[in-house]
Amino acid sequence: MRRKLIAGNWKMNGNLAALAELDAIADAAAESPGVDVGVAVPATLIAPAVSRALGLMIGAQDVAAADSGPHTGCISAAMAREAGARFTIVGHSERRADQGETDAEVKAKAEAAQRHGLEAILCVGETLAQRDAGAAEEVVTAQLAGSLPAGAAPDWLAIAYEPIWAIGTGRVASVGDVIAMHAAIRAKLARLIGAPANDVRLLYGGSVTAENAAGLLGAANVDGALVGGASLTAAKFVPIISAADAARLVNNTQ
Repeated sequence: MRRKLIAGNWKMNGNLAALAELDAIADAAAESPGVDVGVAVPATLIAPAVSRALGLMIGAQDVAAADSGPHTGCISAAMAREAGARFTIVGHSERRADQGETDAEVKAKAEAAQRHGLEAILCVGETLAQRDAGAAEEVVTAQLAGSLPAGAAPDWLAIAYEPIWAIGTGRVASVGDVIAMHAAIRAKLARLIGAPANDVRLLYGGSVTAENAAGLLGAANVDGALVGGASLTAAKFVPIISAADAARLVNNTQ
């Protein structure tokens, strides 16, 4: 049974005062020991978040592919790990779009994370135009193949399916669409890495809220969620953690 993973992504939000939200989030994580809970905070907040939220997984939102060198403004995986990060997000659609990151660059970043002991959440997803054209599964599985790091394994890599048209828009993919896409991702992973693909956690991301979390997290092949705006406050994030715990208990009795 794959453990549920609920990961928050604060994006370019938050300051030292905002870290008070982590107190209740950490309490909720402690009350749901069968669920892994993490929050990817801005790089400036990694160390203070680790100090404040003991027991909660704190992550980076991105790392550089290079380990060091003339890369002004970049943060290496080693730096993130030294600050206390336990995981990083790579290949988020906002970075692919805003910074022009390619599949090859995302793959290199995931490999850098693994070299320095960070777990990685690799993001893939299609645009609305691609979905409307009937090419969603083709686009996402090709993106996965191009971004998948060497040595991909379930002990350090998770895949987050984030339909670009649902991120931050309030729209959410139907449960049926998510089940179909996650099945396609799992099948592609199996062709790429063999049997270990069955143990890689597949997360859904795209306007996940307390209201829709139960339906999504109870669906086949949905092993957790990558949560954006709703992770900024404990009031919105904790119910998603609770929904994951409830889905875990239901799955364990089936």
